[in-house]
Amino acid sequence: MVTEPLAGAMPVDGRSGSWTPRLALSLASIVLLLELLSFSYIMISTSMPMISAEFQTTQGAWLLTSFLIVGSVAAPLVGKLADTHGKRRMLLVCMAISLVGWLISAVAQNYGQLIVGRAIAGMMVPTLFLSYSLIRDVYPSRIVPLAVSIATSGMGLVAVPAPFLSGWLLDSFGFRSMFWFGAIVLVILGVSIRAFTDESPVRLRASIDLFGAVVLGSGLACVLVAISFGPTWGWAAGSTLAFLLGGVVLLAGWLASARVIREPLIDLNVLKQRPVYLTSLGAGFVYGTSGLFLLLLPMLAMTPLALGLGYGYGVSAEGFAIFQAPIGAMVVAGGIVVGTLVGRGTRPRSLMILASLLMASAATCVAVSSDPKLLLIAFSAAFGLGTGMAYATIPNLLFEAVPPQLQASTASIVGVMQSVFPAVLPVIAFAVLNNSYIAPLADEITQGATFYTSEGYRAAFIIVAISGIIAAVVAFCLPRHIRQVDVSGIEVRTDTTALVD
Repeated sequence: MVTEPLAGAMPVDGRSGSWTPRLALSLASIVLLLELLSFSYIMISTSMPMISAEFQTTQGAWLLTSFLIVGSVAAPLVGKLADTHGKRRMLLVCMAISLVGWLISAVAQNYGQLIVGRAIAGMMVPTLFLSYSLIRDVYPSRIVPLAVSIATSGMGLVAVPAPFLSGWLLDSFGFRSMFWFGAIVLVILGVSIRAFTDESPVRLRASIDLFGAVVLGSGLACVLVAISFGPTWGWAAGSTLAFLLGGVVLLAGWLASARVIREPLIDLNVLKQRPVYLTSLGAGFVYGTSGLFLLLLPMLAMTPLALGLGYGYGVSAEGFAIFQAPIGAMVVAGGIVVGTLVGRGTRPRSLMILASLLMASAATCVAVSSDPKLLLIAFSAAFGLGTGMAYATIPNLLFEAVPPQLQASTASIVGVMQSVFPAVLPVIAFAVLNNSYIAPLADEITQGATFYTSEGYRAAFIIVAISGIIAAVVAFCLPRHIRQVDVSGIEVRTDTTALVD
Protein backbone atom coordinates (compact mmCIF):
# COMPACT_ATOMS: atom_id res chain seq x y z
CA MET A 1 0.00 0.00 0.00
CA VAL A 2 1.44 3.36 -1.03
CA THR A 3 0.35 6.59 0.62
CA GLU A 4 1.24 10.18 0.00
CA PRO A 5 1.21 11.98 3.37
CA LEU A 6 0.39 15.64 3.30
CA ALA A 7 1.93 18.26 5.54
CA GLY A 8 -0.52 19.32 8.18
CA ALA A 9 -3.07 16.70 7.21
CA MET A 10 -4.71 14.63 9.90
CA PRO A 11 -4.18 10.92 9.24
CA VAL A 12 -7.28 8.93 8.45
CA ASP A 13 -6.69 6.66 11.40
CA GLY A 14 -5.93 8.04 14.83
CA ARG A 15 -7.78 11.32 14.37
CA SER A 16 -8.26 13.24 17.55
CA GLY A 17 -10.86 15.77 18.55
CA SER A 18 -14.39 15.96 19.84
CA TRP A 19 -17.74 17.47 18.96
CA THR A 20 -17.75 21.01 17.56
CA PRO A 21 -20.66 23.13 16.30
CA ARG A 22 -19.53 22.45 12.73
CA LEU A 23 -19.52 18.70 13.28
CA ALA A 24 -22.95 18.87 14.90
CA LEU A 25 -24.32 20.77 11.88
CA SER A 26 -22.64 18.28 9.56
CA LEU A 27 -24.21 15.31 11.33
CA ALA A 28 -27.61 17.02 11.47
CA SER A 29 -27.44 17.56 7.70
CA ILE A 30 -26.57 13.92 7.06
CA VAL A 31 -29.30 12.67 9.40
CA LEU A 32 -31.89 14.87 7.67
CA LEU A 33 -30.71 13.63 4.27
CA LEU A 34 -31.28 10.03 5.35
CA GLU A 35 -34.61 11.13 6.87
CA LEU A 36 -35.59 12.41 3.41
CA LEU A 37 -34.59 9.06 1.93
CA SER A 38 -36.91 7.33 4.40
CA PHE A 39 -39.66 9.88 3.78
CA SER A 40 -39.45 9.20 0.05
CA TYR A 41 -40.66 5.65 0.74
CA ILE A 42 -43.38 6.63 3.20
CA MET A 43 -44.84 9.42 1.06
CA ILE A 44 -45.28 7.10 -1.92
CA SER A 45 -47.22 4.52 0.08
CA THR A 46 -49.43 7.35 1.39
CA SER A 47 -50.01 9.05 -1.96
CA MET A 48 -50.24 5.95 -4.17
CA PRO A 49 -54.08 5.86 -4.21
CA MET A 50 -54.26 9.54 -5.24
CA ILE A 51 -51.57 9.13 -7.90
CA SER A 52 -53.20 5.98 -9.30
CA ALA A 53 -56.53 7.81 -9.56
CA GLU A 54 -54.92 10.88 -11.16
CA PHE A 55 -53.20 8.89 -13.93
CA GLN A 56 -55.77 6.07 -14.17
CA THR A 57 -53.17 3.33 -13.65
CA THR A 58 -53.02 0.02 -11.84
CA GLN A 59 -49.20 -0.04 -11.95
CA GLY A 60 -48.64 1.91 -8.75
CA ALA A 61 -45.93 -0.53 -7.66
CA TRP A 62 -43.58 1.03 -10.21
CA LEU A 63 -43.39 4.15 -8.04
CA LEU A 64 -41.36 2.15 -5.53
CA THR A 65 -39.82 -0.43 -7.86
CA SER A 66 -38.26 2.11 -10.25
CA PHE A 67 -36.74 3.99 -7.31
CA LEU A 68 -35.37 0.75 -5.84
CA ILE A 69 -33.98 -0.64 -9.08
CA VAL A 70 -31.99 2.46 -10.03
CA GLY A 71 -30.62 2.83 -6.51
CA SER A 72 -29.50 -0.80 -6.36
CA VAL A 73 -28.01 -0.78 -9.85
CA ALA A 74 -26.12 2.48 -9.30
CA ALA A 75 -24.73 1.54 -5.87
CA PRO A 76 -21.63 -0.48 -6.97
CA LEU A 77 -20.52 2.11 -9.52
CA VAL A 78 -21.13 5.00 -7.14
CA GLY A 79 -19.15 3.20 -4.45
CA LYS A 80 -16.18 2.73 -6.74
CA LEU A 81 -16.30 6.34 -7.93
CA ALA A 82 -16.48 7.49 -4.31
CA ASP A 83 -13.33 5.58 -3.43
CA THR A 84 -11.48 7.10 -6.39
CA HIS A 85 -12.89 10.65 -6.57
CA GLY A 86 -14.11 11.44 -3.06
CA LYS A 87 -17.07 10.41 -0.93
CA ARG A 88 -18.49 13.88 -0.32
CA ARG A 89 -18.18 14.70 -4.01
CA MET A 90 -20.17 11.62 -5.01
CA LEU A 91 -22.68 12.23 -2.22
CA LEU A 92 -23.39 15.68 -3.67
CA VAL A 93 -23.49 14.29 -7.22
CA CYS A 94 -26.08 11.69 -6.17
CA MET A 95 -28.12 14.42 -4.48
CA ALA A 96 -27.96 16.62 -7.59
CA ILE A 97 -29.08 13.81 -9.90
CA SER A 98 -31.83 12.85 -7.48
CA LEU A 99 -32.99 16.48 -7.38
CA VAL A 100 -33.63 16.31 -11.13
CA GLY A 101 -35.82 13.27 -10.51
CA TRP A 102 -37.83 15.00 -7.77
CA LEU A 103 -38.44 17.97 -10.07
CA ILE A 104 -39.51 15.76 -13.00
CA SER A 105 -41.95 13.95 -10.70
CA ALA A 106 -43.36 17.27 -9.48
CA VAL A 107 -44.23 18.49 -13.00
CA ALA A 108 -44.99 15.11 -14.66
CA GLN A 109 -47.88 15.29 -17.12
CA ASN A 110 -48.35 11.54 -17.48
CA TYR A 111 -47.54 8.38 -15.55
CA GLY A 112 -44.55 7.52 -17.72
CA GLN A 113 -42.88 10.84 -16.88
CA LEU A 114 -43.63 10.30 -13.20
CA ILE A 115 -41.94 6.89 -13.28
CA VAL A 116 -38.89 8.38 -15.04
CA GLY A 117 -38.69 11.01 -12.31
CA ARG A 118 -38.98 8.42 -9.56
CA ALA A 119 -36.29 6.29 -11.20
CA ILE A 120 -33.84 9.21 -11.39
CA ALA A 121 -34.68 10.11 -7.78
CA GLY A 122 -33.52 6.59 -6.87
CA MET A 123 -29.98 7.98 -6.93
CA MET A 124 -30.71 8.90 -3.33
CA VAL A 125 -30.31 5.24 -2.32
CA PRO A 126 -26.46 5.29 -2.42
CA THR A 127 -26.44 8.28 -0.06
CA LEU A 128 -26.97 5.84 2.83
CA PHE A 129 -23.63 4.04 2.54
CA LEU A 130 -21.84 7.14 1.27
CA SER A 131 -22.88 9.01 4.42
CA TYR A 132 -21.46 6.60 6.96
CA SER A 133 -18.35 5.99 4.85
CA LEU A 134 -17.73 9.74 4.79
CA ILE A 135 -18.27 10.02 8.54
CA ARG A 136 -15.68 7.29 9.05
CA ASP A 137 -13.10 9.26 7.06
CA VAL A 138 -13.52 12.80 8.38
CA TYR A 139 -14.95 12.67 11.90
CA PRO A 140 -12.69 12.29 14.96
CA SER A 141 -12.09 8.58 15.53
CA ARG A 142 -13.50 8.42 19.02
CA ILE A 143 -16.90 9.80 18.01
CA VAL A 144 -17.27 7.85 14.75
CA PRO A 145 -19.24 4.91 16.26
CA LEU A 146 -21.80 7.21 17.89
CA ALA A 147 -22.03 9.53 14.87
CA VAL A 148 -22.58 6.74 12.37
CA SER A 149 -25.11 5.06 14.67
CA ILE A 150 -27.08 8.30 14.99
CA ALA A 151 -26.91 8.81 11.21
CA THR A 152 -28.17 5.35 10.30
CA SER A 153 -30.74 4.90 13.06
CA GLY A 154 -31.85 8.53 12.90
CA MET A 155 -33.96 7.49 9.93
CA GLY A 156 -36.52 6.27 12.48
CA LEU A 157 -37.37 9.87 13.40
CA VAL A 158 -39.33 10.30 10.19
CA ALA A 159 -41.84 7.70 11.37
CA VAL A 160 -43.22 10.21 13.88
CA PRO A 161 -44.13 13.28 11.75
CA ALA A 162 -44.39 11.58 8.32
CA PRO A 163 -48.09 10.59 8.51
CA PHE A 164 -49.06 14.09 9.63
CA LEU A 165 -46.79 15.86 7.13
CA SER A 166 -47.75 13.71 4.14
CA GLY A 167 -51.42 13.85 5.09
CA TRP A 168 -51.34 17.64 5.38
CA LEU A 169 -49.50 18.07 2.06
CA LEU A 170 -51.82 15.67 0.24
CA ASP A 171 -55.03 17.12 1.64
CA SER A 172 -53.99 20.75 1.20
CA PHE A 173 -51.93 20.82 -2.00
CA GLY A 174 -52.16 17.44 -3.75
CA PHE A 175 -49.55 14.76 -4.36
CA ARG A 176 -47.22 17.03 -6.38
CA SER A 177 -46.57 19.10 -3.26
CA MET A 178 -44.62 16.20 -1.72
CA PHE A 179 -42.22 16.13 -4.65
CA TRP A 180 -41.75 19.92 -4.44
CA PHE A 181 -41.18 19.57 -0.71
CA GLY A 182 -38.53 16.88 -1.27
CA ALA A 183 -36.77 18.95 -3.94
CA ILE A 184 -36.59 22.06 -1.73
CA VAL A 185 -35.26 20.08 1.24
CA LEU A 186 -32.67 18.37 -0.98
CA VAL A 187 -31.32 21.75 -2.16
CA ILE A 188 -31.03 23.03 1.41
CA LEU A 189 -29.27 19.88 2.61
CA GLY A 190 -26.89 19.91 -0.35
CA VAL A 191 -25.74 23.42 0.55
CA SER A 192 -25.46 22.45 4.22
CA ILE A 193 -23.40 19.32 3.60
CA ARG A 194 -21.12 21.25 1.23
CA ALA A 195 -20.57 23.90 3.91
CA PHE A 196 -20.19 21.80 7.06
CA THR A 197 -18.80 18.40 5.97
CA ASP A 198 -15.20 17.92 4.90
CA GLU A 199 -14.19 15.85 1.93
CA SER A 200 -12.45 12.55 2.59
CA PRO A 201 -8.69 12.86 1.99
CA VAL A 202 -8.43 9.18 1.00
CA ARG A 203 -8.47 8.05 -2.61
CA LEU A 204 -8.05 4.66 -4.21
CA ARG A 205 -5.87 4.97 -7.29
CA ALA A 206 -7.70 2.72 -9.74
CA SER A 207 -9.53 2.63 -13.05
CA ILE A 208 -13.31 2.26 -13.35
CA ASP A 209 -14.65 -1.03 -14.69
CA LEU A 210 -17.44 0.31 -16.91
CA PHE A 211 -18.09 -3.08 -18.48
CA GLY A 212 -18.56 -4.62 -15.06
CA ALA A 213 -20.84 -1.74 -14.02
CA VAL A 214 -23.12 -2.25 -17.04
CA VAL A 215 -23.27 -6.04 -16.71
CA LEU A 216 -23.72 -6.08 -12.93
CA GLY A 217 -26.27 -3.27 -13.03
CA SER A 218 -28.27 -4.92 -15.81
CA GLY A 219 -28.23 -8.26 -13.99
CA LEU A 220 -29.46 -6.74 -10.74
CA ALA A 221 -32.15 -4.78 -12.58
CA CYS A 222 -33.47 -7.87 -14.35
CA VAL A 223 -33.63 -9.90 -11.14
CA LEU A 224 -35.39 -7.08 -9.28
CA VAL A 225 -37.94 -6.64 -12.07
CA ALA A 226 -38.70 -10.37 -12.00
CA ILE A 227 -39.06 -10.37 -8.21
CA SER A 228 -41.19 -7.24 -8.15
CA PHE A 229 -43.60 -8.24 -10.91
CA GLY A 230 -43.53 -12.02 -10.63
CA PRO A 231 -46.70 -12.07 -8.49
CA THR A 232 -48.51 -9.90 -11.07
CA TRP A 233 -47.26 -11.55 -14.23
CA GLY A 234 -47.17 -15.08 -12.80
CA TRP A 235 -44.02 -16.91 -11.76
CA ALA A 236 -44.22 -19.25 -14.76
CA ALA A 237 -44.92 -16.45 -17.25
CA GLY A 238 -42.45 -15.99 -20.06
CA SER A 239 -41.71 -12.39 -19.13
CA THR A 240 -40.91 -13.30 -15.51
CA LEU A 241 -38.66 -16.19 -16.51
CA ALA A 242 -36.95 -14.09 -19.19
CA PHE A 243 -36.03 -11.34 -16.73
CA LEU A 244 -35.03 -13.79 -14.01
CA LEU A 245 -32.90 -16.06 -16.19
CA GLY A 246 -31.45 -13.09 -18.07
CA GLY A 247 -30.47 -11.50 -14.78
CA VAL A 248 -28.84 -14.70 -13.53
CA VAL A 249 -26.87 -15.05 -16.78
CA LEU A 250 -25.69 -11.44 -16.59
CA LEU A 251 -24.66 -11.80 -12.94
CA ALA A 252 -22.77 -14.98 -13.79
CA GLY A 253 -21.08 -13.12 -16.63
CA TRP A 254 -20.09 -10.35 -14.24
CA LEU A 255 -18.58 -12.87 -11.82
CA ALA A 256 -16.57 -14.39 -14.67
CA SER A 257 -15.32 -11.00 -15.84
CA ALA A 258 -14.43 -9.90 -12.29
CA ARG A 259 -12.07 -12.86 -12.02
CA VAL A 260 -10.02 -11.84 -15.05
CA ILE A 261 -10.20 -8.02 -15.07
CA ARG A 262 -7.23 -6.44 -13.31
CA GLU A 263 -9.31 -3.84 -11.46
CA PRO A 264 -12.92 -5.08 -11.32
CA LEU A 265 -15.82 -2.98 -10.11
CA ILE A 266 -15.89 -5.09 -6.93
CA ASP A 267 -12.78 -6.90 -5.77
CA LEU A 268 -13.89 -10.50 -5.27
CA ASN A 269 -10.88 -11.11 -3.03
CA VAL A 270 -12.37 -8.55 -0.65
CA LEU A 271 -15.95 -9.69 -1.08
CA LYS A 272 -15.15 -13.33 -0.33
CA GLN A 273 -13.64 -12.44 3.04
CA ARG A 274 -15.82 -13.96 5.74
CA PRO A 275 -16.51 -10.72 7.65
CA VAL A 276 -17.46 -8.90 4.44
CA TYR A 277 -19.85 -11.39 2.89
CA LEU A 278 -21.46 -12.29 6.22
CA THR A 279 -21.97 -8.62 7.08
CA SER A 280 -23.56 -8.09 3.66
CA LEU A 281 -25.83 -11.11 4.09
CA GLY A 282 -26.76 -10.14 7.64
CA ALA A 283 -27.57 -6.59 6.52
CA GLY A 284 -29.87 -7.96 3.85
CA PHE A 285 -31.84 -10.03 6.37
CA VAL A 286 -31.99 -7.15 8.87
CA TYR A 287 -33.42 -4.71 6.35
CA GLY A 288 -35.70 -7.38 4.91
CA THR A 289 -37.01 -8.21 8.39
CA SER A 290 -37.61 -4.56 9.20
CA GLY A 291 -39.18 -3.78 5.83
CA LEU A 292 -41.66 -6.65 6.01
CA PHE A 293 -42.69 -5.87 9.60
CA LEU A 294 -43.28 -2.20 8.76
CA LEU A 295 -45.30 -3.22 5.70
CA LEU A 296 -47.56 -5.62 7.62
CA LEU A 297 -48.14 -3.52 10.73
CA PRO A 298 -50.24 -0.72 9.14
CA MET A 299 -52.32 -3.28 7.25
CA LEU A 300 -53.02 -5.05 10.53
CA ALA A 301 -53.79 -1.90 12.52
CA MET A 302 -55.87 -0.13 9.83
CA THR A 303 -58.19 -3.09 9.17
CA PRO A 304 -61.68 -2.22 10.52
CA LEU A 305 -62.56 -4.27 13.59
CA ALA A 306 -66.16 -4.31 12.35
CA LEU A 307 -65.17 -6.82 9.66
CA GLY A 308 -65.03 -9.46 12.39
CA LEU A 309 -61.69 -10.90 11.31
CA GLY A 310 -60.36 -11.05 14.86
CA TYR A 311 -57.83 -8.25 14.43
CA GLY A 312 -57.60 -4.61 13.40
CA TYR A 313 -58.33 -1.25 14.98
CA GLY A 314 -59.63 0.71 11.99
CA VAL A 315 -57.20 3.60 12.49
CA SER A 316 -56.68 6.16 9.73
CA ALA A 317 -53.35 6.96 8.09
CA GLU A 318 -52.82 9.79 10.56
CA GLY A 319 -54.13 7.67 13.42
CA PHE A 320 -51.48 5.08 12.69
CA ALA A 321 -48.95 7.55 14.07
CA ILE A 322 -49.60 6.16 17.57
CA PHE A 323 -47.93 2.95 16.34
CA GLN A 324 -45.23 4.62 14.26
CA ALA A 325 -44.08 7.17 16.81
CA PRO A 326 -42.85 4.60 19.41
CA ILE A 327 -41.11 2.61 16.67
CA GLY A 328 -39.30 5.69 15.38
CA ALA A 329 -38.26 6.80 18.84
CA MET A 330 -36.93 3.35 19.72
CA VAL A 331 -35.04 3.05 16.42
CA VAL A 332 -33.16 6.21 17.34
CA ALA A 333 -32.62 4.96 20.89
CA GLY A 334 -31.21 1.69 19.58
CA GLY A 335 -28.71 3.53 17.43
CA ILE A 336 -27.53 5.66 20.34
CA VAL A 337 -27.15 2.54 22.50
CA VAL A 338 -24.97 0.84 19.89
CA GLY A 339 -22.89 3.96 19.24
CA THR A 340 -22.24 4.40 22.95
CA LEU A 341 -21.38 0.75 23.61
CA VAL A 342 -19.16 0.35 20.54
CA GLY A 343 -17.35 3.54 21.49
CA ARG A 344 -16.62 1.93 24.87
CA GLY A 345 -15.23 -1.26 23.36
CA THR A 346 -18.26 -3.55 22.91
CA ARG A 347 -17.96 -5.66 19.76
CA PRO A 348 -20.69 -4.91 17.19
CA ARG A 349 -21.00 -8.64 16.44
CA SER A 350 -22.60 -9.38 19.81
CA LEU A 351 -24.88 -6.37 19.49
CA MET A 352 -25.97 -7.55 16.03
CA ILE A 353 -26.93 -10.94 17.46
CA LEU A 354 -28.87 -9.34 20.30
CA ALA A 355 -30.63 -6.86 17.99
CA SER A 356 -31.69 -9.54 15.50
CA LEU A 357 -33.05 -11.78 18.25
CA LEU A 358 -34.98 -8.83 19.69
CA MET A 359 -36.56 -8.20 16.29
CA ALA A 360 -37.44 -11.88 15.93
CA SER A 361 -38.91 -12.05 19.45
CA ALA A 362 -41.08 -8.95 18.93
CA ALA A 363 -42.39 -10.29 15.62
CA THR A 364 -43.19 -13.61 17.27
CA CYS A 365 -45.12 -11.80 20.02
CA VAL A 366 -47.19 -9.94 17.43
CA ALA A 367 -47.88 -13.24 15.67
CA VAL A 368 -49.15 -14.73 18.93
CA SER A 369 -51.23 -11.73 20.03
CA SER A 370 -51.94 -8.25 18.65
CA ASP A 371 -54.65 -7.43 21.16
CA PRO A 372 -55.05 -5.16 23.09
CA LYS A 373 -53.77 -2.10 21.25
CA LEU A 374 -51.26 -1.13 23.95
CA LEU A 375 -49.68 -4.58 23.75
CA LEU A 376 -49.26 -4.27 19.99
CA ILE A 377 -47.69 -0.82 20.46
CA ALA A 378 -45.29 -2.26 23.06
CA PHE A 379 -44.26 -5.15 20.80
CA SER A 380 -43.77 -2.72 17.91
CA ALA A 381 -41.61 -0.45 20.07
CA ALA A 382 -39.45 -3.44 21.04
CA PHE A 383 -39.09 -4.27 17.35
CA GLY A 384 -38.03 -0.65 16.74
CA LEU A 385 -35.33 -0.91 19.40
CA GLY A 386 -33.93 -4.05 17.78
CA THR A 387 -34.12 -2.40 14.36
CA GLY A 388 -32.20 0.68 15.48
CA MET A 389 -29.52 -1.44 17.10
CA ALA A 390 -29.20 -3.67 14.03
CA TYR A 391 -29.02 -0.72 11.62
CA ALA A 392 -26.23 0.83 13.69
CA THR A 393 -24.14 -2.35 13.94
CA ILE A 394 -23.87 -2.82 10.16
CA PRO A 395 -21.54 0.13 9.38
CA ASN A 396 -19.56 -0.56 12.56
CA LEU A 397 -18.98 -4.14 11.41
CA LEU A 398 -17.75 -2.83 8.06
CA PHE A 399 -15.42 -0.39 9.80
CA GLU A 400 -13.81 -3.36 11.53
CA ALA A 401 -13.49 -5.40 8.35
CA VAL A 402 -12.62 -2.92 5.61
CA PRO A 403 -10.00 -0.12 5.46
CA PRO A 404 -11.08 3.42 4.53
CA GLN A 405 -9.85 3.26 0.93
CA LEU A 406 -12.24 0.38 0.16
CA GLN A 407 -15.07 1.52 2.42
CA ALA A 408 -17.47 2.99 -0.12
CA SER A 409 -17.10 0.30 -2.80
CA THR A 410 -17.54 -2.49 -0.23
CA ALA A 411 -20.43 -0.73 1.50
CA SER A 412 -22.15 -0.42 -1.86
CA ILE A 413 -22.58 -4.20 -1.94
CA VAL A 414 -24.18 -4.02 1.48
CA GLY A 415 -26.43 -1.35 0.02
CA VAL A 416 -27.48 -3.68 -2.77
CA MET A 417 -28.37 -6.39 -0.25
CA GLN A 418 -30.30 -3.83 1.81
CA SER A 419 -32.44 -3.14 -1.26
CA VAL A 420 -32.83 -6.65 -2.66
CA PHE A 421 -33.93 -8.42 0.53
CA PRO A 422 -36.76 -5.98 1.32
CA ALA A 423 -37.97 -6.62 -2.23
CA VAL A 424 -37.83 -10.41 -1.90
CA LEU A 425 -39.32 -11.04 1.56
CA PRO A 426 -42.66 -9.27 0.90
CA VAL A 427 -43.04 -11.35 -2.26
CA ILE A 428 -42.65 -14.51 -0.16
CA ALA A 429 -45.01 -13.29 2.56
CA PHE A 430 -47.74 -12.17 0.18
CA ALA A 431 -47.44 -15.34 -1.87
CA VAL A 432 -48.31 -17.22 1.33
CA LEU A 433 -51.12 -14.79 2.20
CA ASN A 434 -52.68 -14.74 -1.26
CA ASN A 435 -52.54 -18.49 -1.75
CA SER A 436 -53.97 -19.61 1.59
CA TYR A 437 -55.30 -16.81 3.79
CA ILE A 438 -57.63 -14.46 1.89
CA ALA A 439 -60.64 -13.68 4.07
CA PRO A 440 -63.98 -14.87 2.58
CA LEU A 441 -65.76 -11.49 2.56
CA ALA A 442 -68.40 -10.27 0.12
CA ASP A 443 -67.34 -7.78 -2.55
CA GLU A 444 -69.83 -5.18 -1.34
CA ILE A 445 -68.03 -5.23 2.02
CA THR A 446 -64.44 -5.16 0.77
CA GLN A 447 -65.14 -2.75 -2.15
CA GLY A 448 -62.31 -4.31 -4.12
CA ALA A 449 -59.78 -4.39 -1.29
CA THR A 450 -58.13 -7.63 -0.15
CA PHE A 451 -58.27 -8.67 3.50
CA TYR A 452 -56.56 -11.63 5.13
CA THR A 453 -57.50 -13.92 7.98
CA SER A 454 -55.91 -13.64 11.41
CA GLU A 455 -54.11 -16.93 10.70
CA GLY A 456 -52.61 -15.29 7.62
CA TYR A 457 -51.13 -12.45 9.61
CA ARG A 458 -49.85 -14.95 12.14
CA ALA A 459 -48.02 -16.78 9.32
CA ALA A 460 -46.70 -13.51 7.86
CA PHE A 461 -45.25 -12.30 11.17
CA ILE A 462 -43.70 -15.73 11.70
CA ILE A 463 -41.89 -15.19 8.37
CA VAL A 464 -40.63 -11.89 9.81
CA ALA A 465 -39.42 -13.71 12.92
CA ILE A 466 -37.66 -16.40 10.88
CA SER A 467 -35.85 -13.73 8.89
CA GLY A 468 -34.71 -12.11 12.13
CA ILE A 469 -33.45 -15.44 13.46
CA ILE A 470 -31.48 -16.00 10.24
CA ALA A 471 -29.93 -12.56 10.67
CA ALA A 472 -28.87 -13.53 14.20
CA VAL A 473 -27.38 -16.83 12.95
CA VAL A 474 -25.43 -15.00 10.24
CA ALA A 475 -24.11 -12.55 12.85
CA PHE A 476 -23.16 -15.45 15.12
CA CYS A 477 -21.08 -16.91 12.27
CA LEU A 478 -18.99 -13.72 12.08
CA PRO A 479 -15.50 -14.08 13.58
CA ARG A 480 -15.31 -13.07 17.23
CA HIS A 481 -12.30 -10.91 16.41
CA ILE A 482 -12.48 -9.43 12.91
CA ARG A 483 -9.21 -8.78 11.13
CA GLN A 484 -9.25 -5.93 8.63
CA VAL A 485 -8.87 -6.84 4.98
CA ASP A 486 -5.26 -6.59 3.80
CA VAL A 487 -4.79 -3.88 1.17
CA SER A 488 -1.11 -4.49 0.46
CA GLY A 489 -0.41 -3.60 -3.13
CA ILE A 490 -3.39 -1.30 -3.45
CA GLU A 491 -2.21 2.21 -4.18
CA VAL A 492 -3.95 4.98 -2.31
CA ARG A 493 -3.24 8.68 -2.09
CA THR A 494 -4.20 11.62 0.08
CA ASP A 495 -5.85 14.26 -2.06
CA THR A 496 -4.68 17.80 -1.34
CA THR A 497 -7.75 19.30 -3.00
CA ALA A 498 -9.98 17.46 -0.57
CA LEU A 499 -8.42 19.30 2.35
CA VAL A 500 -8.49 22.68 0.65
CA ASP A 501 -12.06 22.18 -0.53
